[in-house]
Amino acid sequence: MWRQNAIALIRTRAAQLAQAPWAGYPLAIVAVLAAVGIRTALEGFGSFYYLPMLPAVMAVALLAGRRETVFAILLAITANVILDRQDSVIDMIVNAVLFATVAWLISEGFRRLRVSRRHADELSLRLARRDHMLQTVLVSVPVVMLDRRGVIRSLTPSASVLLAASEGLATGEPFSLFVEDFDLKTFAPRIAGGAGPGSWVARRGDGQRLHLNIQLGINEDENDPDHAILTLTDLTATHTADAQARELHTQLNRVWRLNSLGEMAATLAHELNQPLSAAVTYLHAAKTDMRRAGPVADSAGRTVDMAKGQLLRAGEIIRRMRELLAHETRGLDVERTGTMIYDLQGVLEMIGGTGGATIEFYIDEENDRVWAERIQFQQAMVNLVRNAVEALEGRPDPRVVVSGRAISPEAYEIRVEDNGAGIATADMESIFRPLISTKSGGMGLGLSVTRTIIESHGGVLKVEASPLGGAAFSFCLMRERELLDS
Repeated sequence: MWRQNAIALIRTRAAQLAQAPWAGYPLAIVAVLAAVGIRTALEGFGSFYYLPMLPAVMAVALLAGRRETVFAILLAITANVILDRQDSVIDMIVNAVLFATVAWLISEGFRRLRVSRRHADELSLRLARRDHMLQTVLVSVPVVMLDRRGVIRSLTPSASVLLAASEGLATGEPFSLFVEDFDLKTFAPRIAGGAGPGSWVARRGDGQRLHLNIQLGINEDENDPDHAILTLTDLTATHTADAQARELHTQLNRVWRLNSLGEMAATLAHELNQPLSAAVTYLHAAKTDMRRAGPVADSAGRTVDMAKGQLLRAGEIIRRMRELLAHETRGLDVERTGTMIYDLQGVLEMIGGTGGATIEFYIDEENDRVWAERIQFQQAMVNLVRNAVEALEGRPDPRVVVSGRAISPEAYEIRVEDNGAGIATADMESIFRPLISTKSGGMGLGLSVTRTIIESHGGVLKVEASPLGGAAFSFCLMRERELLDS
């Protein structure tokens, strides 16, 4: 222990001397004086000449730099020349040169040893830090170590929690116990059950199912029993969110179809009402003319009555269809605009991904409490975003911006803008009419249905040119305080 403490003290002093540029010179003087004292004390036992001076030079070389070492060597030679008044100048010079050479070589050896030791200490410190970092990563990342047969040799605590199996129970078991189709020899990222690329369906120790992404690393050392390193990522939450987004998308499409049918029924009822009424009037006039013809026309009159009845029945059927498929009137509830829109984020990004467009959201969530019917509002947003994405087809940098902000104490504005070609001024009114579409193959119901939904919320759907270069659709919802005051 004392030796380790002494070495540590010497290293500390060496570091301090290295930082103080002139501290090594007093050390050299003290060391040489101490060597002179030792040499003088040993004079009674014989002539030692330069031998006591070597430890002094070694001490300076160990604790100071090269210049201080040279200074110590010169002091030692000077002291030895003064103490040993030799008759032969040549012997004095030869001894001095030999001492200087030997002392310098020894000092260089000590200096290199000190530098190597410092580098070794720095390397040990870096390795210790890296080892600590790796240990931290291994604690937080689910990692499983397998042998060449695919048997678990060890796993990190986070992997144990993820698989719901303690390390003691999992060690020695094949990894296929948790991932049934896993085979180390044929491992490759794949689609498992349609879950997604690189996704595997696993079964935890408690029987629950989860989706995993598995990254594989191979240890090429033939003598190391840890052959494969598996890094696990839990994708269950992601798959759940995707499933919820797809379900919401399906529900919104179903609502859109019903609303579209209702809009179409209302349009057809309006368009067919006049010709049906005119046909009934003509048949009534025809029967009046037949009465004048007498009994000969009775048979034709009964046929006219039957035709008239069928026309009236057709009008009744259309009226009932309109009532059945008309937009369901629901009470408005207080909703958070940001929540309603961000719940749709997965759906809207799916729509944007299909058209290769980027969807951006800028929603003021501090003052976004409005009166709305959630499903109808979300369907209107899906319609507007889908129209914007479709309008960006062929654009080099397709982009859709969805924004929301309170513009007054009574109104909260929602805008859907794109950087497409825009809408001609002459078409800005006609695009809201049912059965009129600017797209080939379109039914002309999307914007009509959307406008009807917005109007049922007390708003007005508007369209104008967007600063992005395309079209901007906007409408306002009543903020919570306005409906309370009304």
